[in-house]
Amino acid sequence: MVTDQMRPALKRREWTKERITQSPMFAPFASIASRLPATVWPDVGALNALLDEFGNRVVNSNGKRIRFVPQTSKPVSFEQGFEPRAYLSGEVMVRPQSWHDLFNALVWMTFPKAKAVINARHFSLLQEQRNRHRSPAGDALTLFDEDGMVVLSSNAHLLELLRAFRWKELFWTHRHAVQAEMCFLLFGHAMYEKALDPFVGMTAKSILLLVPGATLTRRGAALTKAADTRVADYVCDVNHLAHGKAFSPLPVLGVPGWWPQNKEATFYDDVAYFRPGRVGGEPSESSSIS
Repeated sequence: MVTDQMRPALKRREWTKERITQSPMFAPFASIASRLPATVWPDVGALNALLDEFGNRVVNSNGKRIRFVPQTSKPVSFEQGFEPRAYLSGEVMVRPQSWHDLFNALVWMTFPKAKAVINARHFSLLQEQRNRHRSPAGDALTLFDEDGMVVLSSNAHLLELLRAFRWKELFWTHRHAVQAEMCFLLFGHAMYEKALDPFVGMTAKSILLLVPGATLTRRGAALTKAADTRVADYVCDVNHLAHGKAFSPLPVLGVPGWWPQNKEATFYDDVAYFRPGRVGGEPSESSSIS
């Protein structure tokens, strides 16, 4: 069994733009990567300048434009907490030279509708839970926000193979169908941080969405925008992501083209990574994305 203790420590890496352009795992950032500084760390000034290019498209569910601000000291009031502050004022805190926080900022710009809904649900739950432990729904939202992946497919059978942990059948036997009829998009900012130094054991918390075939013909920003809309609609339903078992675990390095070793069928024989297990995740949904 692969555990977090077995993964290599994330190496300290200075910023270069190539870090988020060399791997297909970072494909959702392709439309904004070219506008980031080449070798100087993107501080809040650079991130806000990039935000300005989006105009009013990156707003929270409270109607506030998102702005990135330096991380402050430990909050002394409810309103100064990370999620309440993001909801009440639109201010998202960013620590200096933090890959984790940088990726959170990039996800806000890439999936603004979905991030806004997650933030709004967090804020509502935190208001209800003051001085109490976080709810199962709060845990689920955090899991997706940190380690989430979005899987779109026009083929219900392929989604069911994924939900049933039939990894080799999915990723090897049906490899061509997967490449033609499925799309995998990292969402969680912690998962992007792990993608800087991929390791066998990387597993995402995925939501599975059945979409029309035309959706998968979109490319680049158009596909990401369509996915953002669909994920926002999905997460907005409080019956979804109500608990931590709402996800389908997905071994990230099994996605065709994401890891050199998965070009060999034997890679999928590693049951410590491609584990059989419970049938996971909420039922995949049919939806059209405009």
